[in-house]
Amino acid sequence: MTDLLRNLRPAQARLIAAIERHGQLQVAASECGMTQPAASRLLAELERQLETRLFIRTPKGMEPTPSGTLLARHAARMVFDLGQLSEEFAELQTGKGGLVRVGAVTGPALGQLVPAIQRLKQQAPMVNISVEVAPSLVLTQALERGDLDFVLARLPPHVDQRDFEIEPARNEIVQLLVRDEHPMLGQGPVSIGSLHRLPWILQDRGAPIRQAIEAAFHDEGLVAPNDVITTSSLLVIIALLKESDAIAPMSMEVIELMLEPPVSAGFRRLELKRQVVVDPYLIIRGRGRRLSRAAEILLSFTRERIASVVAPRSS
Repeated sequence: MTDLLRNLRPAQARLIAAIERHGQLQVAASECGMTQPAASRLLAELERQLETRLFIRTPKGMEPTPSGTLLARHAARMVFDLGQLSEEFAELQTGKGGLVRVGAVTGPALGQLVPAIQRLKQQAPMVNISVEVAPSLVLTQALERGDLDFVLARLPPHVDQRDFEIEPARNEIVQLLVRDEHPMLGQGPVSIGSLHRLPWILQDRGAPIRQAIEAAFHDEGLVAPNDVITTSSLLVIIALLKESDAIAPMSMEVIELMLEPPVSAGFRRLELKRQVVVDPYLIIRGRGRRLSRAAEILLSFTRERIASVVAPRSS
């Protein structure tokens, strides 16, 4: 008997659940897509195998016995789970469900990945999307482990490029964020050299944006600024900018977000005479790894978003 219940067939579960729900064999049979005689035979066979009555016929219809109530309760769960399985499987195959795991460095995450994610969620709200924003080294390591489907990042110099499939994406423009009453505002575009003695908030040494700023100073015959606070925390940067004349270089996408209400209160963009551009980031995938349908769609939307933006040129 135990083995019989463990191997209860879906058709049996659907019929038991339907009889308990409607109290009428004919209605239950119709719902299950079978004739009333076939439903009657299926029920009788199950009761014979279990050696107990599951339903009692009354003038009002079919009432479940205690055994029938127990079996119907679990049968309803089985029917529900099978329905969920069918729906989720179809969603997975069509890209309307499943899990997508992606990563990006900050600028592309805001400028390219977020719009692509929003587009996908509009079409397929049941897709579960996990996003990691981190430096390129962390992202490529996660990609190597198989923790991410694809990333928008740069290849660190020590990684074996043969482990990845790489597509060109675009450059990042670096802009400067300052507090609203910063003394350098109101002068029009300024030279990078005129900012040398001011305090700066920079990422760790070797980070692409910091390298681009240092290279801009080198182009004017200057070493990197001495008055520097090093952090990659956006919250710390905001707190520092509000209370000082510090300058924080960020990707254009991050600054545009910072200047939109309600975050914009107290911040301005400090215009430069020259354009500062970071080396291009890439679309990177693990070589030979197959993406789910939902991940393929998100990747396609991301490509379209990148292609819709004119790549900046350095001056």
